[in-house]
Amino acid sequence: MKLHELSDNPGATKKRKRVGRGPGSGTGKTAGRGIKGQKSRSGVAINAYEGGQMPLYQRLPKRGFNKPNRKKFAVVNLGLIEKFVESGKLDVKKEITEDVLVEAGIVRRKLDGVRILAKGEVSSKLKLTVTGASKSAIDAVEKAGGSLTIAAAPAAE
Repeated sequence: MKLHELSDNPGATKKRKRVGRGPGSGTGKTAGRGIKGQKSRSGVAINAYEGGQMPLYQRLPKRGFNKPNRKKFAVVNLGLIEKFVESGKLDVKKEITEDVLVEAGIVRRKLDGVRILAKGEVSSKLKLTVTGASKSAIDAVEKAGGSLTIAAAPAAE
């Protein structure tokens, strides 16, 4: 196969529609925009405007509630912690706190605290101190011979 023999799969590419290129093109003169009016002008986009009719997003009922002071936790799975221990990025002998997890690069930022979930296998004897953890995560760590302490959430700064 040579360079000039390469081609895309049929139907993978489509030619660009060139509007305003004369009457023979089918999209000449007004370029498919009709005559006059706001939408025939350039630089105008009227999202959700329905010509004075009540827009759909206002006709439908509102649902639900967003808690304004909700807490957002950084979530870490046990399998990931185990992977970092095996690669030597985490020291099992020392206590693993939220700051240690951030330094190791498992968590980008703590947010309102770190919460441990039980996805993945854990075999190391871990000593974790975090803001939250699922019951199954606590069981898994203790089954491996470690301990998981849940500390109080840090005060909002």
